[in-house]
Order: sequence, then structure tokens, then C-alpha cells
Amino acid sequence: MSSPPRPRILWSADPFNPPLACRVGADSLSIGCKRALPGRFSNLVRCLGTGGLGYIGSHTVVQLIEEGYDVLIVDNFSNAPPIVEDRIRAITNATEEQLCVVQLDVRDKHNTLELFKKQRVDAVIHYAALKAVGESVQQPLQYYENNVGGTCSLLEAMTATSVKCLVFSSSATVYAPKPDSKICEKDPLGPSNPYGQTKLMIEQILRDVYTADPTWKISILRYFNPVGAHPSGLIGESPEQPNNLLPVIQHVAIGRRDRLQVYGDDWDTPDGTGVRDYLHVDDLASGHLAALKKLLKASDGQLLIHNLGTGRGYSVLELKELFEKACGKKIPHEVVGRRPGDLACVVADPSLAEATLCWKATRTIEEACSSAWRWQSKNPHGYI
Repeated sequence: MSSPPRPRILWSADPFNPPLACRVGADSLSIGCKRALPGRFSNLVRCLGTGGLGYIGSHTVVQLIEEGYDVLIVDNFSNAPPIVEDRIRAITNATEEQLCVVQLDVRDKHNTLELFKKQRVDAVIHYAALKAVGESVQQPLQYYENNVGGTCSLLEAMTATSVKCLVFSSSATVYAPKPDSKICEKDPLGPSNPYGQTKLMIEQILRDVYTADPTWKISILRYFNPVGAHPSGLIGESPEQPNNLLPVIQHVAIGRRDRLQVYGDDWDTPDGTGVRDYLHVDDLASGHLAALKKLLKASDGQLLIHNLGTGRGYSVLELKELFEKACGKKIPHEVVGRRPGDLACVVADPSLAEATLCWKATRTIEEACSSAWRWQSKNPHGYI
């Protein structure tokens, strides 16, 4: 028999007043959150993660807990179901004090501020965002309102409560096309879609916040193509309609799609298909921890920008073949026309992160494929 669902707070104005805070189930999680409020002052750092149940957020939360941090997840459950919390607890054995989950949309300015007033927060990692490039072209206003508006609401709450330590999950989509060499942090910026524009706008907002108050500690992480899953197979990428290459390949492998569409085989690359820098999600998670640790150790304010990638690119066909080895199946494919805005090659220069964050991607693309298949085969329909 399956265990009953874990109770969660649906944040309103006061998590301790039943008429204002709608609770699902019993009060155990609410009690856990109470113990984590001021009054439970410890030497541990308490990190708030927006969108912490999502693909990147959940893997980072696991590592935060394993490293001894207390974590407060704020998530509106739009991109990840509540069951992810149970999976995180299964991996980490986190207590209610170590992990608290609040259902809240950070665009809700009033209740986001109330949360910061009532909960102890030492630092924030901001993952929450809409992230489908194609959808952003079709629904740009939704992306600007959600990504930029939500960040402004979050920053207002942080400013009002003097929480000035932030790691921001940005994206390599902020860069202008650079077809012939690896991309470094000083290269020209020029997003080609509204999603990338929202990330760049947020970066500029953070620069302005830092200029106005140099006591802020801000780390901007521009990461490339996250892939793979936790080795347990309990958490992974679970899109209903995948947009990224590896989840599409995974859906073909389990029969949810007939074949992989390859967008062009006439690119200026060794096999004619597009090349990208694929970064294991657990390496990406460790990059967030490295950035957070650097901020927490700093005595003065700072604004840092780093690429997170491997510095090694793989083509569409190479990734397909590697996944075929991992899953033991052939992945049918067909070549179709190029998509507007696609590039031949996008690969990171991660040397700055290696030098200043003491961070380097250590997991192989084979490990990424194996872990992705383990996750997909255990969860053929995602978290459903």
C-alpha cells in the first residue's frame, strides 16, 4: 500500500493561522516549517530555492542537503509535481528541519514578502522560470511577465528583508551567435528568442541592483545543455512535451515517439548535425553549490558571472549513438529541415569557473546517458 501524500503548505499570509494558510492533509509539514523559523538558530546556512522541485532545482537541493544546508523550497508546482519532494526525501533522508516546501508563486508580491518576513533565509538560488524556447516565441508576454516579473517580486522581498545573497540560474541563450569558437563570458550578448531575452533582462536588473547597493552578493550562472539524472533514478527531467534533444531521444526509446527528427545534416560540423555542450545535471548542481559557497565566504559584495559547461561538444548523431549504447536499443531518426535560429555549434569555455569557483564538470557524457536511461526506464511516464 502506498503511503499517504505528504502535507504541504499552500502559502497565504500566515502559515500558522489555519484560515489563511490552506493545508493539505495533516499538520506535520507545517510543524516542520515552524521549527525552521527564527527560534531555531543554528550555524547552518538556510537556502531558499525558487522552483526547487524542477529538474535543475531538485538535483541541486539534493546536493545542498547532502552538504549540510537547510533548504526552503518555494514552488508553484507548474513544472513539477509535489511528489518530487518525496523523491528528494527518499534520496537524502532529510528531516522536516532540513527541508521545507511551500507552494507559492513568487509573482505574488505580498505573500512572497510575508514568507521572507516569517522564514529565516540566508541565501537564495533562483531557478524558477518558464524555459521552452519555442513557446517563448509564441507567448512572449507570458515569458516576460513570469520570468522578469517573478524575479522583480523576489528581489523586492529580498531587499525588504536584507537578504542579499543570490545565485541566479541564467542561460547560454543570452549570447550572440559565435559559430567558430568556444563561448566565454566576455563574448557579445544577443539572445535570439524571448526566453533568452528574459534571462538577459534579469542579468541587467541584477547589475543595476548591485550598482545601487554594492553590498549585494550575486552570482550569475550561464549554463549550457543540462542532461542526465540522479544515479538513483528517482529524479530526472520529466517534460510532457520535451523540447531538448536527450528527452526526445528518451521518449523514442520507450516508445512514446516513433522517431527522432534531426534538424539538418548539412551544418559545418564533422557529421553535418548540430553540436552542443551537454552538461550532466549533477555537475550543474555542484556548480550552483560552488557559486553559493564563494558568495558566502566573501566579506564584501560582489557580482560574478560564470559559464557552466564541459568545453566539449557532441553532435546530434553522436548523442543518439551514445544513448543507443546506454539503452541497448536503436533510435530511429529522420533528417528534416533546419529550424530558424539554430546554430551549427554552441560550446562553453568553462575556464573562468574552473579558476575562480574551483569547479569543473567531472561526469562523462556516457554517465549522463546511462543515468537518463535509468530514470526514464524506471519512470516511463515521468512523475505520473
